[in-house]
Amino acid sequence: MAAVLSMPEIEHRALSLGIDLSSLDLDSIVLPPGDDFGIPSDDEEVLHEEGPPEYETGFGNVVIVDNLPVVPPEKYEKLEGVVRKIYGQIGAIREGGLWMPLDPATQKTLGYCFIEYSTPQEAELAKEKTNGYKLDRSHIFAVNMFDEFDKYMNVPDTWTPAEIKPYEPGENLQQWLTDEKARDQFVIRAGTFTEVFWNDARQLMPDPVYHRQYWTESFVQWSPVGTYLATVHRQGAAVWGGADTFNRLMRFAHPQVKHIDFSPSEKYLVTYSSHEPSNPRDTHRVILNIFDVRTGKLMRDFKGNADDFAMGLSGGGSGISWPVFKWGGGKDDKYFARIGKNVISVYETETFTLLDKKSMKVDNVVDFCWSPTDPIFALFVPEMGGGNQPARVSLVQIPGKEELRQKNLFSVSDCKMYWQSNGEYLAVKVDRYTKTKKSTYTGFELFRIKERDIPIEVLELDNKNDKIIAFAWEPKGHRFAVIHGDGPRPDVSFYTMRTAGNTGRVSKLTTLKGKQANALYWSPAGRFIVLAGLKGLNGQLEFFNVDELETMATGEHFMATDIDWDPTGRYVATSVTSVHEMENGFHIWSFNGKLLYRIPKDHFFQFLWRPRPPTLLTPEQEDEIARNLRKYSKKYEAEDQDVSLQLSEQDRKKRRALQEEWESWVARWKQMHDEERELRAELRGGEFSDDEGGKEVYEAKEVEAEEVLDVSEEVVE
Repeated sequence: MAAVLSMPEIEHRALSLGIDLSSLDLDSIVLPPGDDFGIPSDDEEVLHEEGPPEYETGFGNVVIVDNLPVVPPEKYEKLEGVVRKIYGQIGAIREGGLWMPLDPATQKTLGYCFIEYSTPQEAELAKEKTNGYKLDRSHIFAVNMFDEFDKYMNVPDTWTPAEIKPYEPGENLQQWLTDEKARDQFVIRAGTFTEVFWNDARQLMPDPVYHRQYWTESFVQWSPVGTYLATVHRQGAAVWGGADTFNRLMRFAHPQVKHIDFSPSEKYLVTYSSHEPSNPRDTHRVILNIFDVRTGKLMRDFKGNADDFAMGLSGGGSGISWPVFKWGGGKDDKYFARIGKNVISVYETETFTLLDKKSMKVDNVVDFCWSPTDPIFALFVPEMGGGNQPARVSLVQIPGKEELRQKNLFSVSDCKMYWQSNGEYLAVKVDRYTKTKKSTYTGFELFRIKERDIPIEVLELDNKNDKIIAFAWEPKGHRFAVIHGDGPRPDVSFYTMRTAGNTGRVSKLTTLKGKQANALYWSPAGRFIVLAGLKGLNGQLEFFNVDELETMATGEHFMATDIDWDPTGRYVATSVTSVHEMENGFHIWSFNGKLLYRIPKDHFFQFLWRPRPPTLLTPEQEDEIARNLRKYSKKYEAEDQDVSLQLSEQDRKKRRALQEEWESWVARWKQMHDEERELRAELRGGEFSDDEGGKEVYEAKEVEAEEVLDVSEEVVE
């Protein structure tokens, strides 16, 4: 890729060459035909992709609707009102923009009408949404763009077969998964640059893959299984892919887009924008688009005022919470839903319309969340009527909208719901008022989703008045961790949903007293967890093995703001973003708390590991590999040994270079000292100093330093 120079760099280069840019006529510079000097133009790429430009004919915002009922004059206004109601929901019809021609002889309508919208995009959407719309049994709309008449009039009378282009295979977007070293990629944003790296922990440094300046205007985001990298621009969003090329795969037009969200299986992309109203008394106008990721086709859009998309919050407020749409669990991307006033609207992606053509009515609902694996969602309704109507948590199955389980809750102050990653358990954290209503205490309602009748357990902490600071399920596991307490050093407790004697009973494993932690970060593979003290606790880290209930290591990343496990659970990244002006950059740690390398970066904004798709192995195969891990790891031990020797040799060369540099510096200053000996004596009136009365004494000592590079322990049976 060609280097990109900023304007100050160009001016500096011109100044160094003695060129006055102000005297140049840039319009007179003509490049040789066909020579781009190695700098590809995005505009030329678009031109070649999209073919010759299409000229505006002036009627791109007009649609023609056929197969309307033929009605007499007395029913004209009623038919016009029906048509206006249907098409006015899609976009703004211009004043006088709906015209239904009449038969001059009978004054009846002719069965078609012209509709003029404000923009061609609204006209295209009207055609897409209503072509084939069934008004009644006898009238099914046929909708065409006015500009398409030229195309239909120019259809040749003789048929000619279509030209079949030869198949050209595209890039394998999963190629990065076949890395011989089984490394993971990550993306960072610092300053105006966005960069992708391999995490090469063996070499104790990141391996560059791709970098680009001004790649995004706000942020980047990986798709859920790592196939795409999305960038955000004023004109819309774009997705890129590949192992190291990162070619642009698709654009999604959405001016002033602020947020994006992928569906779990990467089939769809949701984009969001909010626009200032022309009237200060009005609320912001919100636009949400849902695109097909592969084709770029707009599948559905939602437009309205901010109040239309605001959701009630359990704290008593309201506002737009991102993501507006929450995707149903499972691999099919079959359902998505949003919460409204007293309703939960569930849509199906087969038609992108409401399930059963109506929203699910739930009075006073304030929150809901989908199971990660099944078409089941949990919803929360707070207390109403001064406590006469209790709060409740319900489990609802889609598409039947069947209520699977309900739990009434009393004296509730607040409620939060946490799904376990396999959808096996649901934890509901309930803050309740005491009898005096002056304080609150916390407990947990634990749902066993996969068991018969979905039994519920109630868990209270040993000190139920402890404040809950953080809660987190073990991924793919049956344990969870809770940080609780009121002081600066709270306690951390671990629980399991499976007890040795009774698999259907929750029990406590251990409590760690007085930890400097306010956040929990489980490994994606379970077993290991990082207890982190962020923000006011200055980046304290404790790496804990939950299987052995022991601390593996402690560390510190001063002022750390973010912690991220890689998708395999082998490495942890801690970072300090530009929230702080100092110490920006990131550190990479091993799973057991060994600091591998540090990378400082000024104006550091983002660090994101590239997600991996789910494993193709069965749970039984994973267990078999875990039991025989030593047998499988032998093939990699020789490679690790080679890398260790290579690093040792690199370290020796580095130390040798430092020693030579030091000796050269000493020799240079000694020579300078000897050359200035007579001058020093002259300044002292011909007297030499005591040190220089005779030959200068110099004593060199060699000091050996030993360093433990690695310690391994092997149990011999």
